[in-house]
Amino acid sequence: MQNLPFSRRRFLGSMLSLASTTAAPFALNLAAMGNAAAQSAGDYKAMVCLFMAGGNDAFNTVLATDPTSWNEYLRLRNTGGAASIHLPGVGETGGVLPVVPATAQAGRSFALHPQLAPLKGLFDNGRAAIVANVGTLIQPATLAQYKAGSVALPPKLFSHNDQQSTWQSGAPEGASVGWGGRIADVAGAGNANAMFTAISAAGNTVFLSGRQVRQFQVGQAGAVPIRGLGGSLYGSTGGAGALQAIINDASGDLIEQEHVAVVQRAIASQNILSGAMLAAGAGGVPNPPPYVNPNTGASGVNPLAVQLQTVARIIGGRGALGATRQVFYVTLGSFDTHDRQKELHADLMARLAHALAYFDATLAALQGADLRRQVTTFTASDFGRTFSSNGDGTDHGWGAHHFVVGGAVKGRDIYGAFPATGLGHELDVGSGALLPTTSVDQYGATLAKWFGVADSQLAGVFPNIGNFGQRDLGFMTTT
Repeated sequence: MQNLPFSRRRFLGSMLSLASTTAAPFALNLAAMGNAAAQSAGDYKAMVCLFMAGGNDAFNTVLATDPTSWNEYLRLRNTGGAASIHLPGVGETGGVLPVVPATAQAGRSFALHPQLAPLKGLFDNGRAAIVANVGTLIQPATLAQYKAGSVALPPKLFSHNDQQSTWQSGAPEGASVGWGGRIADVAGAGNANAMFTAISAAGNTVFLSGRQVRQFQVGQAGAVPIRGLGGSLYGSTGGAGALQAIINDASGDLIEQEHVAVVQRAIASQNILSGAMLAAGAGGVPNPPPYVNPNTGASGVNPLAVQLQTVARIIGGRGALGATRQVFYVTLGSFDTHDRQKELHADLMARLAHALAYFDATLAALQGADLRRQVTTFTASDFGRTFSSNGDGTDHGWGAHHFVVGGAVKGRDIYGAFPATGLGHELDVGSGALLPTTSVDQYGATLAKWFGVADSQLAGVFPNIGNFGQRDLGFMTTT
Protein backbone atom coordinates (compact mmCIF):
# COMPACT_ATOMS: atom_id res chain seq x y z
CA MET A 1 0.00 0.00 0.00
CA GLN A 2 2.94 2.34 0.56
CA ASN A 3 3.59 2.33 -3.18
CA LEU A 4 0.02 3.26 -4.14
CA PRO A 5 0.52 7.06 -4.61
CA PHE A 6 3.54 6.46 -6.86
CA SER A 7 1.64 3.87 -8.89
CA ARG A 8 -1.26 6.28 -9.33
CA ARG A 9 1.05 9.04 -10.50
CA ARG A 10 2.66 6.68 -13.01
CA PHE A 11 -0.75 5.57 -14.24
CA LEU A 12 -1.97 9.14 -14.72
CA GLY A 13 1.26 10.05 -16.47
CA SER A 14 0.75 7.19 -18.92
CA MET A 15 -2.84 8.23 -19.53
CA LEU A 16 -1.76 11.81 -20.23
CA SER A 17 0.66 10.56 -22.90
CA LEU A 18 -2.15 8.98 -24.92
CA ALA A 19 -2.82 12.20 -26.78
CA SER A 20 -0.90 15.34 -27.59
CA THR A 21 -3.58 17.75 -26.41
CA THR A 22 -6.83 17.99 -24.50
CA ALA A 23 -8.07 20.78 -26.74
CA ALA A 24 -11.45 20.68 -28.41
CA PRO A 25 -11.83 19.76 -32.08
CA PHE A 26 -11.87 23.40 -33.14
CA ALA A 27 -8.52 24.08 -31.52
CA LEU A 28 -7.04 20.92 -32.98
CA ASN A 29 -8.18 21.95 -36.44
CA LEU A 30 -6.55 25.35 -35.98
CA ALA A 31 -3.26 23.60 -35.23
CA ALA A 32 -3.70 21.42 -38.29
CA MET A 33 -4.42 24.42 -40.48
CA GLY A 34 -1.15 25.93 -39.30
CA ASN A 35 0.71 23.05 -40.95
CA ALA A 36 -1.15 23.26 -44.27
CA ALA A 37 1.62 25.32 -45.88
CA ALA A 38 4.19 22.67 -45.09
CA GLN A 39 1.94 20.02 -46.60
CA SER A 40 1.55 21.92 -49.85
CA ALA A 41 5.32 22.25 -50.03
CA GLY A 42 5.56 18.49 -50.36
CA ASP A 43 7.05 17.79 -46.94
CA TYR A 44 5.05 14.61 -46.49
CA LYS A 45 6.01 10.95 -46.41
CA ALA A 46 4.08 7.82 -45.57
CA MET A 47 5.10 4.21 -45.08
CA VAL A 48 2.56 1.40 -45.51
CA CYS A 49 3.31 -2.01 -44.04
CA LEU A 50 1.43 -4.73 -45.93
CA PHE A 51 1.56 -7.80 -43.72
CA MET A 52 0.91 -11.17 -45.38
CA ALA A 53 -0.33 -13.06 -42.34
CA GLY A 54 0.37 -16.78 -42.13
CA GLY A 55 3.75 -17.02 -43.85
CA ASN A 56 3.99 -16.37 -47.57
CA ASP A 57 5.60 -19.01 -49.81
CA ALA A 58 8.35 -16.89 -51.33
CA PHE A 59 9.55 -19.79 -53.50
CA ASN A 60 6.40 -19.54 -55.63
CA THR A 61 6.34 -15.74 -55.45
CA VAL A 62 9.79 -14.91 -56.85
CA LEU A 63 11.48 -17.76 -58.73
CA ALA A 64 14.92 -18.39 -60.18
CA THR A 65 14.41 -19.64 -63.75
CA ASP A 66 17.92 -20.32 -65.03
CA PRO A 67 18.11 -23.97 -66.18
CA THR A 68 19.90 -25.30 -63.10
CA SER A 69 17.49 -23.61 -60.71
CA TRP A 70 14.37 -24.41 -62.71
CA ASN A 71 15.21 -28.08 -63.09
CA GLU A 72 15.74 -28.38 -59.35
CA TYR A 73 12.49 -26.49 -58.71
CA LEU A 74 10.54 -28.91 -60.91
CA ARG A 75 12.25 -31.95 -59.43
CA LEU A 76 11.31 -31.05 -55.87
CA ARG A 77 7.99 -29.27 -56.27
CA ASN A 78 6.41 -31.35 -59.01
CA THR A 79 5.24 -34.17 -56.75
CA GLY A 80 2.85 -35.54 -59.38
CA GLY A 81 -0.88 -35.20 -59.87
CA ALA A 82 -3.22 -32.36 -58.98
CA ALA A 83 -1.55 -31.90 -55.59
CA SER A 84 1.75 -30.66 -57.08
CA ILE A 85 2.66 -27.15 -56.07
CA HIS A 86 4.96 -26.30 -58.99
CA LEU A 87 4.08 -23.48 -61.38
CA PRO A 88 4.09 -23.65 -65.19
CA GLY A 89 7.36 -22.61 -66.76
CA VAL A 90 8.57 -19.61 -68.71
CA GLY A 91 6.84 -19.18 -72.05
CA GLU A 92 3.95 -21.53 -71.27
CA THR A 93 0.38 -20.25 -71.35
CA GLY A 94 -0.24 -18.78 -67.95
CA GLY A 95 3.39 -19.39 -67.07
CA VAL A 96 5.64 -17.52 -64.67
CA LEU A 97 6.37 -13.91 -65.61
CA PRO A 98 10.03 -13.12 -66.45
CA VAL A 99 11.62 -10.07 -64.81
CA VAL A 100 15.05 -8.71 -65.63
CA PRO A 101 16.73 -6.96 -62.68
CA ALA A 102 18.99 -4.01 -63.42
CA THR A 103 21.83 -5.68 -61.53
CA ALA A 104 22.68 -9.10 -62.91
CA GLN A 105 23.25 -12.04 -60.57
CA ALA A 106 25.75 -14.29 -62.34
CA GLY A 107 24.11 -17.14 -64.19
CA ARG A 108 20.66 -16.47 -62.73
CA SER A 109 17.36 -15.44 -64.31
CA PHE A 110 14.12 -14.66 -62.49
CA ALA A 111 10.35 -14.57 -62.74
CA LEU A 112 7.22 -13.80 -60.72
CA HIS A 113 4.12 -15.86 -60.00
CA PRO A 114 1.67 -15.89 -62.95
CA GLN A 115 -0.90 -13.87 -60.97
CA LEU A 116 1.52 -11.02 -60.25
CA ALA A 117 1.25 -9.36 -63.69
CA PRO A 118 0.23 -5.94 -62.25
CA LEU A 119 3.18 -6.09 -59.86
CA LYS A 120 5.51 -7.08 -62.72
CA GLY A 121 4.34 -3.90 -64.45
CA LEU A 122 5.37 -1.84 -61.42
CA PHE A 123 8.73 -3.65 -61.30
CA ASP A 124 9.40 -3.10 -65.02
CA ASN A 125 8.48 0.59 -64.68
CA GLY A 126 10.99 1.07 -61.86
CA ARG A 127 8.48 1.54 -59.02
CA ALA A 128 8.95 -1.85 -57.35
CA ALA A 129 11.97 -3.75 -56.08
CA ILE A 130 12.54 -7.21 -54.60
CA VAL A 131 14.59 -7.70 -51.44
CA ALA A 132 15.85 -11.28 -51.27
CA ASN A 133 15.83 -13.62 -48.28
CA VAL A 134 14.75 -11.30 -45.48
CA GLY A 135 14.03 -12.68 -42.02
CA THR A 136 14.24 -12.20 -38.30
CA LEU A 137 17.84 -12.19 -37.04
CA ILE A 138 19.68 -10.91 -33.98
CA GLN A 139 23.07 -11.01 -35.72
CA PRO A 140 24.45 -12.58 -38.91
CA ALA A 141 24.53 -16.37 -38.74
CA THR A 142 25.96 -19.20 -40.79
CA LEU A 143 24.41 -22.62 -41.13
CA ALA A 144 27.21 -24.12 -38.99
CA GLN A 145 26.54 -21.57 -36.24
CA TYR A 146 22.81 -22.23 -36.45
CA LYS A 147 23.30 -25.99 -36.08
CA ALA A 148 25.81 -25.58 -33.24
CA GLY A 149 23.69 -23.04 -31.40
CA SER A 150 26.78 -20.84 -31.15
CA VAL A 151 25.11 -17.61 -32.24
CA ALA A 152 22.16 -15.68 -30.79
CA LEU A 153 18.96 -16.50 -32.68
CA PRO A 154 15.42 -15.10 -32.47
CA PRO A 155 13.41 -17.12 -29.93
CA LYS A 156 10.56 -19.39 -30.95
CA LEU A 157 11.37 -19.64 -34.64
CA PHE A 158 8.63 -21.13 -36.87
CA SER A 159 5.85 -20.08 -34.45
CA HIS A 160 3.19 -17.91 -36.10
CA ASN A 161 2.37 -15.60 -33.19
CA ASP A 162 5.96 -15.21 -32.05
CA GLN A 163 7.44 -14.62 -35.49
CA GLN A 164 4.68 -12.16 -36.44
CA SER A 165 5.58 -10.24 -33.30
CA THR A 166 9.32 -10.55 -33.90
CA TRP A 167 8.95 -9.27 -37.47
CA GLN A 168 6.95 -6.29 -36.21
CA SER A 169 8.72 -5.50 -32.95
CA GLY A 170 11.98 -7.43 -32.62
CA ALA A 171 10.64 -9.60 -29.79
CA PRO A 172 8.26 -12.60 -29.53
CA GLU A 173 4.60 -12.51 -28.55
CA GLY A 174 3.99 -10.18 -25.62
CA ALA A 175 6.06 -7.28 -27.00
CA SER A 176 4.43 -3.90 -26.47
CA VAL A 177 6.36 -1.64 -28.87
CA GLY A 178 6.92 -2.16 -32.61
CA TRP A 179 9.43 -0.67 -35.02
CA GLY A 180 6.74 1.13 -36.98
CA GLY A 181 5.72 2.87 -33.75
CA ARG A 182 9.33 3.62 -32.84
CA ILE A 183 9.84 5.20 -36.28
CA ALA A 184 6.67 7.24 -35.72
CA ASP A 185 8.02 8.41 -32.35
CA VAL A 186 11.09 9.87 -34.06
CA ALA A 187 9.97 10.98 -37.52
CA GLY A 188 6.43 11.97 -36.57
CA ALA A 189 7.47 14.52 -33.97
CA GLY A 190 6.57 17.35 -36.36
CA ASN A 191 2.94 16.31 -36.74
CA ALA A 192 0.43 18.78 -35.32
CA ASN A 193 -1.54 15.96 -33.71
CA ALA A 194 0.29 12.78 -32.75
CA MET A 195 -3.02 10.89 -32.75
CA PHE A 196 -2.87 10.54 -36.55
CA THR A 197 0.77 9.46 -36.89
CA ALA A 198 0.35 5.66 -36.74
CA ILE A 199 -2.86 4.32 -38.27
CA SER A 200 -4.02 0.74 -38.72
CA ALA A 201 -6.71 -0.20 -41.23
CA ALA A 202 -6.51 -3.83 -40.08
CA GLY A 203 -7.11 -3.87 -36.33
CA ASN A 204 -4.67 -3.89 -33.44
CA THR A 205 -1.00 -4.48 -34.26
CA VAL A 206 2.17 -4.24 -32.19
CA PHE A 207 3.95 -2.86 -35.28
CA LEU A 208 2.39 0.59 -34.78
CA SER A 209 2.76 0.85 -31.00
CA GLY A 210 5.46 3.36 -30.08
CA ARG A 211 6.96 4.54 -26.83
CA GLN A 212 4.96 7.76 -27.10
CA VAL A 213 2.83 7.32 -30.21
CA ARG A 214 -0.29 5.19 -29.90
CA GLN A 215 -1.88 3.57 -32.93
CA PHE A 216 -5.20 4.86 -34.21
CA GLN A 217 -7.43 2.14 -35.63
CA VAL A 218 -9.85 2.77 -38.49
CA GLY A 219 -12.37 0.76 -40.43
CA GLN A 220 -13.64 0.99 -44.00
CA ALA A 221 -15.82 3.96 -43.05
CA GLY A 222 -13.02 5.71 -41.19
CA ALA A 223 -12.61 6.27 -37.46
CA VAL A 224 -14.59 3.85 -35.32
CA PRO A 225 -17.11 5.88 -33.27
CA ILE A 226 -18.31 5.15 -29.75
CA ARG A 227 -21.58 3.31 -30.14
CA GLY A 228 -24.75 4.97 -28.98
CA LEU A 229 -23.71 8.63 -29.18
CA GLY A 230 -25.92 9.25 -32.20
CA GLY A 231 -29.50 8.26 -32.97
CA SER A 232 -31.37 6.05 -30.52
CA LEU A 233 -29.87 3.88 -27.80
CA TYR A 234 -31.77 0.79 -26.69
CA GLY A 235 -34.77 2.16 -28.55
CA SER A 236 -34.74 5.49 -26.74
CA THR A 237 -34.02 8.79 -28.46
CA GLY A 238 -32.92 10.17 -25.10
CA GLY A 239 -30.41 7.39 -24.55
CA ALA A 240 -27.66 9.04 -26.58
CA GLY A 241 -27.92 12.22 -24.54
CA ALA A 242 -27.79 10.26 -21.29
CA LEU A 243 -24.69 8.38 -22.45
CA GLN A 244 -23.05 11.66 -23.48
CA ALA A 245 -23.79 13.10 -20.02
CA ILE A 246 -22.14 10.09 -18.37
CA ILE A 247 -19.10 10.42 -20.61
CA ASN A 248 -18.79 14.13 -19.78
CA ASP A 249 -19.17 13.69 -16.02
CA ALA A 250 -15.77 14.65 -14.60
CA SER A 251 -16.97 15.08 -11.01
CA GLY A 252 -15.26 11.94 -9.72
CA ASP A 253 -11.70 11.27 -8.53
CA LEU A 254 -8.55 11.89 -10.55
CA ILE A 255 -8.72 8.58 -12.38
CA GLU A 256 -12.34 9.18 -13.44
CA GLN A 257 -11.48 12.72 -14.56
CA GLU A 258 -8.61 11.47 -16.66
CA HIS A 259 -10.83 8.74 -18.16
CA VAL A 260 -13.30 11.45 -19.19
CA ALA A 261 -10.48 13.43 -20.80
CA VAL A 262 -9.24 10.40 -22.74
CA VAL A 263 -12.72 9.52 -24.02
CA GLN A 264 -13.38 13.12 -25.01
CA ARG A 265 -10.11 13.19 -26.93
CA ALA A 266 -11.15 9.99 -28.71
CA ILE A 267 -14.47 11.55 -29.71
CA ALA A 268 -12.72 14.72 -30.83
CA SER A 269 -10.21 12.74 -32.90
CA GLN A 270 -12.98 10.69 -34.51
CA ASN A 271 -14.74 13.90 -35.52
CA ILE A 272 -11.54 15.43 -36.90
CA LEU A 273 -10.63 12.37 -38.96
CA SER A 274 -14.18 11.99 -40.28
CA GLY A 275 -14.06 15.57 -41.48
CA ALA A 276 -10.58 15.32 -42.97
CA MET A 277 -10.78 12.03 -44.89
CA LEU A 278 -11.61 12.16 -48.57
CA ALA A 279 -14.85 10.52 -49.61
CA ALA A 280 -14.90 7.03 -51.10
CA GLY A 281 -16.10 6.75 -54.68
CA ALA A 282 -17.30 9.54 -56.93
CA GLY A 283 -15.80 12.90 -56.01
CA GLY A 284 -13.19 11.33 -53.73
CA VAL A 285 -10.91 8.31 -53.84
CA PRO A 286 -12.11 5.93 -56.58
CA ASN A 287 -13.44 2.59 -55.46
CA PRO A 288 -11.17 -0.35 -56.34
CA PRO A 289 -12.20 -2.18 -59.50
CA PRO A 290 -13.36 -5.78 -59.00
CA TYR A 291 -10.64 -8.37 -58.75
CA VAL A 292 -10.98 -11.74 -60.49
CA ASN A 293 -10.41 -14.99 -58.65
CA PRO A 294 -8.06 -16.94 -60.97
CA ASN A 295 -9.47 -20.27 -59.82
CA THR A 296 -13.16 -19.57 -60.42
CA GLY A 297 -13.22 -16.60 -62.79
CA ALA A 298 -15.63 -14.86 -60.42
CA SER A 299 -15.14 -11.15 -59.77
CA GLY A 300 -15.63 -9.51 -56.40
CA VAL A 301 -14.36 -7.08 -53.79
CA ASN A 302 -10.71 -7.29 -52.72
CA PRO A 303 -10.60 -6.41 -48.99
CA LEU A 304 -6.91 -5.51 -49.20
CA ALA A 305 -7.65 -2.96 -51.92
CA VAL A 306 -10.40 -1.50 -49.73
CA GLN A 307 -7.92 -1.13 -46.85
CA LEU A 308 -5.55 0.71 -49.18
CA GLN A 309 -8.40 2.91 -50.35
CA THR A 310 -8.96 3.87 -46.70
CA VAL A 311 -5.25 4.68 -46.39
CA ALA A 312 -5.46 6.86 -49.52
CA ARG A 313 -8.49 8.67 -48.12
CA ILE A 314 -6.55 9.51 -44.95
CA ILE A 315 -3.48 10.58 -46.92
CA GLY A 316 -5.79 12.87 -48.86
CA GLY A 317 -6.71 14.57 -45.57
CA ARG A 318 -3.11 15.00 -44.40
CA GLY A 319 -3.27 18.80 -44.52
CA ALA A 320 -6.35 19.01 -42.30
CA LEU A 321 -4.77 16.48 -39.94
CA GLY A 322 -1.50 18.42 -39.73
CA ALA A 323 0.46 15.31 -40.67
CA THR A 324 3.91 15.37 -42.27
CA ARG A 325 4.83 11.75 -41.46
CA GLN A 326 2.43 8.82 -41.22
CA VAL A 327 2.89 5.06 -40.80
CA PHE A 328 0.05 2.75 -41.90
CA TYR A 329 -0.68 -0.95 -41.50
CA VAL A 330 -2.81 -3.18 -43.74
CA THR A 331 -3.00 -6.93 -43.93
CA LEU A 332 -3.88 -9.86 -46.17
CA GLY A 333 -4.43 -13.19 -44.42
CA SER A 334 -4.64 -16.94 -45.16
CA PHE A 335 -0.99 -17.47 -46.17
CA ASP A 336 -0.60 -20.55 -43.94
CA THR A 337 -0.80 -22.88 -46.94
CA HIS A 338 -0.20 -26.33 -45.50
CA ASP A 339 -2.86 -27.66 -47.90
CA ARG A 340 -4.15 -26.77 -51.38
CA GLN A 341 -1.30 -24.31 -51.76
CA LYS A 342 -1.29 -24.00 -55.54
CA GLU A 343 -4.92 -22.94 -55.68
CA LEU A 344 -5.00 -20.82 -52.51
CA HIS A 345 -1.70 -19.06 -53.19
CA ALA A 346 -2.78 -18.13 -56.72
CA ASP A 347 -5.78 -16.29 -55.32
CA LEU A 348 -3.64 -14.54 -52.70
CA MET A 349 -1.14 -13.41 -55.32
CA ALA A 350 -3.97 -12.08 -57.47
CA ARG A 351 -5.33 -10.07 -54.52
CA LEU A 352 -1.86 -8.76 -53.63
CA ALA A 353 -1.03 -7.55 -57.15
CA HIS A 354 -4.51 -6.14 -57.75
CA ALA A 355 -4.40 -4.09 -54.54
CA LEU A 356 -0.87 -2.76 -55.08
CA ALA A 357 -1.61 -1.72 -58.66
CA TYR A 358 -4.84 0.00 -57.55
CA PHE A 359 -2.99 1.88 -54.79
CA ASP A 360 -0.26 2.97 -57.20
CA ALA A 361 -2.80 4.28 -59.70
CA THR A 362 -4.76 6.03 -56.94
CA LEU A 363 -1.70 7.81 -55.55
CA ALA A 364 -0.72 8.89 -59.07
CA ALA A 365 -3.77 11.16 -59.27
CA LEU A 366 -4.76 11.84 -55.66
CA GLN A 367 -6.25 15.33 -55.46
CA GLY A 368 -4.75 16.08 -58.86
CA ALA A 369 -1.19 15.38 -57.69
CA ASP A 370 1.20 12.45 -58.02
CA LEU A 371 2.00 11.28 -54.48
CA ARG A 372 3.70 8.02 -55.42
CA ARG A 373 7.16 9.37 -54.57
CA GLN A 374 5.97 10.31 -51.10
CA VAL A 375 4.39 6.96 -50.19
CA THR A 376 6.28 3.66 -49.90
CA THR A 377 4.54 0.32 -49.41
CA PHE A 378 6.49 -2.74 -48.28
CA THR A 379 5.52 -6.34 -47.63
CA ALA A 380 6.19 -8.38 -44.51
CA SER A 381 5.14 -11.84 -43.30
CA ASP A 382 5.56 -14.21 -40.35
CA PHE A 383 8.21 -16.16 -42.26
CA GLY A 384 8.75 -17.93 -45.57
CA ARG A 385 7.93 -21.58 -46.10
CA THR A 386 9.77 -24.82 -46.74
CA PHE A 387 10.99 -25.55 -50.24
CA SER A 388 9.98 -29.18 -49.96
CA SER A 389 6.30 -30.02 -50.26
CA ASN A 390 4.26 -31.89 -47.70
CA GLY A 391 2.07 -33.26 -50.50
CA ASP A 392 -0.10 -30.35 -51.60
CA GLY A 393 1.32 -27.56 -49.44
CA THR A 394 4.34 -26.35 -47.50
CA ASP A 395 5.31 -25.95 -43.88
CA HIS A 396 6.74 -23.11 -41.78
CA GLY A 397 10.05 -21.67 -42.94
CA TRP A 398 12.19 -18.63 -42.13
CA GLY A 399 13.72 -16.27 -44.72
CA ALA A 400 11.60 -14.97 -47.62
CA HIS A 401 11.62 -12.46 -50.49
CA HIS A 402 9.71 -9.19 -50.17
CA PHE A 403 8.47 -6.32 -52.33
CA VAL A 404 8.97 -2.58 -51.85
CA VAL A 405 6.73 -0.35 -53.99
CA GLY A 406 6.67 3.41 -54.58
CA GLY A 407 8.05 6.28 -56.59
CA ALA A 408 11.01 6.72 -54.21
CA VAL A 409 12.04 3.07 -54.62
CA LYS A 410 15.08 2.28 -56.76
CA GLY A 411 13.04 -0.27 -58.63
CA ARG A 412 13.55 -2.90 -61.33
CA ASP A 413 16.15 -4.65 -59.23
CA ILE A 414 16.72 -7.45 -56.73
CA TYR A 415 18.61 -6.46 -53.57
CA GLY A 416 20.66 -9.05 -51.72
CA ALA A 417 22.07 -12.34 -52.96
CA PHE A 418 19.33 -14.61 -54.26
CA PRO A 419 19.69 -18.04 -52.57
CA ALA A 420 20.28 -21.33 -54.32
CA THR A 421 17.24 -23.31 -55.41
CA GLY A 422 16.82 -26.71 -53.85
CA LEU A 423 17.77 -28.60 -50.70
CA GLY A 424 20.99 -29.21 -48.80
CA HIS A 425 22.68 -25.92 -49.70
CA GLU A 426 24.50 -23.53 -47.35
CA LEU A 427 21.30 -21.71 -46.29
CA ASP A 428 19.02 -24.74 -45.84
CA VAL A 429 18.14 -25.10 -42.14
CA GLY A 430 15.83 -28.04 -42.91
CA SER A 431 13.39 -28.97 -45.68
CA GLY A 432 14.64 -26.00 -47.68
CA ALA A 433 13.66 -23.36 -45.11
CA LEU A 434 16.03 -20.43 -45.67
CA LEU A 435 18.51 -19.05 -43.17
CA PRO A 436 18.02 -15.29 -43.79
CA THR A 437 20.90 -13.30 -45.28
CA THR A 438 19.16 -9.93 -44.78
CA SER A 439 17.73 -9.02 -41.38
CA VAL A 440 14.39 -7.34 -40.76
CA ASP A 441 16.43 -4.66 -38.98
CA GLN A 442 18.36 -3.84 -42.16
CA TYR A 443 15.17 -3.90 -44.23
CA GLY A 444 13.38 -1.58 -41.80
CA ALA A 445 16.39 0.70 -41.28
CA THR A 446 16.59 1.36 -45.03
CA LEU A 447 12.95 2.45 -44.99
CA ALA A 448 13.44 4.45 -41.79
CA LYS A 449 16.34 6.47 -43.22
CA TRP A 450 14.24 7.46 -46.23
CA PHE A 451 11.44 8.38 -43.85
CA GLY A 452 13.63 10.81 -41.93
CA VAL A 453 15.21 8.81 -39.11
CA ALA A 454 18.84 9.89 -38.72
CA ASP A 455 21.61 7.31 -38.75
CA SER A 456 22.38 8.19 -35.12
CA GLN A 457 18.76 7.37 -34.19
CA LEU A 458 18.57 3.96 -35.85
CA ALA A 459 19.84 2.04 -32.81
CA GLY A 460 16.92 3.40 -30.79
CA VAL A 461 14.50 2.02 -33.38
CA PHE A 462 16.33 -1.22 -34.23
CA PRO A 463 18.37 -2.32 -31.17
CA ASN A 464 20.20 -5.03 -33.14
CA ILE A 465 21.18 -2.88 -36.11
CA GLY A 466 24.72 -2.46 -34.75
CA ASN A 467 25.30 -6.19 -35.29
CA PHE A 468 25.01 -5.78 -39.06
CA GLY A 469 27.63 -4.07 -41.16
CA GLN A 470 25.24 -2.70 -43.79
CA ARG A 471 22.48 -0.49 -42.42
CA ASP A 472 21.21 0.82 -45.74
CA LEU A 473 20.44 -1.80 -48.38
CA GLY A 474 20.22 0.87 -51.07
CA PHE A 475 16.70 0.26 -52.41
CA MET A 476 15.41 3.74 -51.47
CA THR A 477 16.36 7.16 -52.83
CA THR A 478 18.01 9.57 -50.40
CA THR A 479 15.14 12.07 -50.55
